[in-house]
Amino acid sequence: MTNRPWLAEYPAGVPHDVDCSTYPSVVALMEESFVRHRDASAYRLGPQHLTYGALDRYSLAFASFLQGLGLAQKDRVAIMLPNLLQYPVAAAGILRAGLIAVNVNPLYTLRELEHQLRDSGASALVIFAPIFAAMGEGLQAALKALGIGTVVLASPTDRFAVGDAPAATETGPGTPIAFDDALALGLRNDWRRPDLQAEDIAVLQYTGGTTGVSKGASLSHRALVANVLSSEAWMRPGWQGKTITGRLNIVCALPLYHVFAFTMCALLGMRTGAQVLLIPNARDMAQTLALLKPHKLHVFPAVNTLFNGLSSHPDFGSLDMSELCVSVGGGTAVMPAVAERWLALTGCPIVEGYGLSETTAAVTCNRADLKDFTGTVGLPFPGVDIRIRDDDGRDVALGQPGEIVIKSPQLMSGYWNRPDDTAAAMTADGFFMSGDVGVMDERGYVRIVDRKKDMVLVSGFNVYPSEIEAVVTSLPAVAECAVIGVPDEQTGEAVQIFVVPRDPSLSADAVREFCAVHLTGYKRPKVIELRSDLPKSPVGKVLRRELRAEVLARNEQSFE
Repeated sequence: MTNRPWLAEYPAGVPHDVDCSTYPSVVALMEESFVRHRDASAYRLGPQHLTYGALDRYSLAFASFLQGLGLAQKDRVAIMLPNLLQYPVAAAGILRAGLIAVNVNPLYTLRELEHQLRDSGASALVIFAPIFAAMGEGLQAALKALGIGTVVLASPTDRFAVGDAPAATETGPGTPIAFDDALALGLRNDWRRPDLQAEDIAVLQYTGGTTGVSKGASLSHRALVANVLSSEAWMRPGWQGKTITGRLNIVCALPLYHVFAFTMCALLGMRTGAQVLLIPNARDMAQTLALLKPHKLHVFPAVNTLFNGLSSHPDFGSLDMSELCVSVGGGTAVMPAVAERWLALTGCPIVEGYGLSETTAAVTCNRADLKDFTGTVGLPFPGVDIRIRDDDGRDVALGQPGEIVIKSPQLMSGYWNRPDDTAAAMTADGFFMSGDVGVMDERGYVRIVDRKKDMVLVSGFNVYPSEIEAVVTSLPAVAECAVIGVPDEQTGEAVQIFVVPRDPSLSADAVREFCAVHLTGYKRPKVIELRSDLPKSPVGKVLRRELRAEVLARNEQSFE
């Protein structure tokens, strides 16, 4: 396939490519917004908010603080924070100091945190104070062993958002410093503008480790700029011509440490001058609803579990969705039943997209001006080239399944300090091998079939978990489900499904009968297990690997 059939499907006004040279760095993009929208609210968490002007001032102070520590350009600073106002200040400050931000999951265990700090070679850590306290002496010992002498503690009581930071006291190496005090020290220092190049690394975005050890995807300033400009061009038709009262509000219920929220909420929010509504813990539905209720909602990025949980909540109707323009689904497949309910309740279809940490988030998405849920992940973004290839690296015919490979300015520069892994992930002609199985139709729309490693092989037939999950979740009594492959003496592998009932009267037999009607024989689950919940990542992605490990452990115990 040498042409790009998807270009004919682009909405009017969306460019075929983006000019990454518009901004020499993502810092230049942010600083433009700091000036252009100085008096407007940039980030809000309940009654507290930061204007773009305040974000400019405080991030510059944080950058000056970091430079005052003697950190050299391209040193790494880890951020381990939930969605708090301190996050955008810290992230922007790290980048404005010429350093590399390392996004860390705030739910990580000490072992997981230690791996990421060691792998990235971080020189400093910005961490939520309650997490620091909970990890106690174990974390302090690890930091000492790793030579990390600066720890900045962000606390719920930090006052920078509503006034100047208090006077600070000098601290020695290894002594934690409060976020407010770090800002106060920075306000006294002179900031030195770094010489940033487009190819310089801006962010280390660690993969989820679903296919092995967690690796740091090195995202350059060019890659971030390309993603933001592509996302803006793609999403803008969704709100153009719509009635928007006041400023554009972007819901940020996804964790900012994740690449989806980092680009779609934080960076796109700054680019468009939007107000980003921060949700610290989207699993707390009551708190989420309370934080969103005072606002008109315009752009709503989320994953399937969040769309499902909110739309199923009895108080969902209290949210003001009258001006909702764009609902973006990503991270994992959006189930058709969830999409149908969301559309019925909000009048705004979910436009599902697709991307990875290695591609700086989304590289495909459905048109933002569509009226219905398509069940595909849409069209390649401006500047993105996607091919579907077989195991021998040859392009397959349109309509045939194969591995999705991607070439784009948004691609990572490589895995941090892992040249062999980087080389193994790339084709000779410069495409990144996603490990995902997909199909592209004649118009260029891409449909995800499944991850290669999640595919179940039943008597030589390929069975894709997402297909079975979509069928079973269409049963009204099912809230959610997950499919894995388990060893089977007769068929090699068999399908096992874990089902979370919406209706407590649901039985395994009812699920089995439903599958008998809607699935051919080899796709039907051999084992059906009802349970109260499914293991999930903080983003809401179901962790099939944990389900496989659970089944394996049971089987081993049965032989003891």
